[in-house]
Amino acid sequence: MNKKFTATPPEYADWLADIKARVVSARQRAALAANAELVMLYWQIGNEILQRQRTANWGDKVLDRLASDLRDAFPEMKGFSLANLKFMRALAQAWPDAAIGQQAVSQLPWGHNVILLTKLKDPAQRLQYAEQALAGGWSRSTLEANIRDRLLERHGKAVTNFKARLPAPQSQLAHDTLKDPYLFDFLGLGNKARERAIETGLVRHVTRFLLELGSGFAFVGRQYRLEVEGDEFFIDLLFYHTRLKCYVVVELKAAEFKPEHAGQLNFYLTAVDRQVKSPDDKPTIGLLLCKTRKRTVAEYALSGIDKPIGVAEYRLLRDLPQSLTTSLPTVEQLESELGTVDSKNGDKPKRLRRKKGDAE
Repeated sequence: MNKKFTATPPEYADWLADIKARVVSARQRAALAANAELVMLYWQIGNEILQRQRTANWGDKVLDRLASDLRDAFPEMKGFSLANLKFMRALAQAWPDAAIGQQAVSQLPWGHNVILLTKLKDPAQRLQYAEQALAGGWSRSTLEANIRDRLLERHGKAVTNFKARLPAPQSQLAHDTLKDPYLFDFLGLGNKARERAIETGLVRHVTRFLLELGSGFAFVGRQYRLEVEGDEFFIDLLFYHTRLKCYVVVELKAAEFKPEHAGQLNFYLTAVDRQVKSPDDKPTIGLLLCKTRKRTVAEYALSGIDKPIGVAEYRLLRDLPQSLTTSLPTVEQLESELGTVDSKNGDKPKRLRRKKGDAE
């Protein structure tokens, strides 16, 4: 049966929209409150486990019995496994103060807290990542990836002249926006890749590139054309930053930073400010991405530049984890092994021929 409605007053639509917004907000607050209560419950259980294990010498066998009894009592809840009880204990160890309820960790889902506990040892780092995860609405996988990539440790590490060239608080916000180094391992390129190949890869994988740049970056164009007195100039990559309210010119150099690179980028920033920037935009910022850079050389070069520029390195390949590098056989071990095999076959041991440039 179709319902027939009479004509609604003119203000009805706005009123309905307001009610919907309040419902959504109330549901979000309820979800956050319920999550905070759950995390506090887990902290209390973990803290009591710690106290009993210290004073009564309870072992993990008691925890195993506790997990079984709690699962029997609350079969609809999935958080009472032995492993989860140990995570509750770890939570209480990591945050010994009951004021955890006032920290960002209490507002994060339990799965996020488990990642913070298992992936980070330093309490200050845990809190920093928890605050950023809450502010940015990071998913569990995003939090894990950002910890693996040492995202927060790289923020604000680029060499810049922003403090001298931008007003506060724009200068600090811009400085914190840049990283060093930037990780481009998703391109699948070797360390000898040329600038054009890197640029092409970044545009092809622009979504991954934007994620690596960070929130607020919007892609404008590649090889962005500028004309000055009949001469053409092309910017490698042009972005707009929605929080900084300014254009960002990115130049790639597949080599070590040289002072003249800053002069070229300074020219591009002047051209963008005069030809592209609108009156409402903040001054254009430059980011020079180099294969390597010497910090002092970059600082000296930027001190004489009148436009805001940052210099950072990029990485096409990540360093192998220590556990992997130590497990790889050396050339000498390979030669010895091959020599043993050849001897068993009746042949003389053969030395591997090193190519020029191979590590000794």
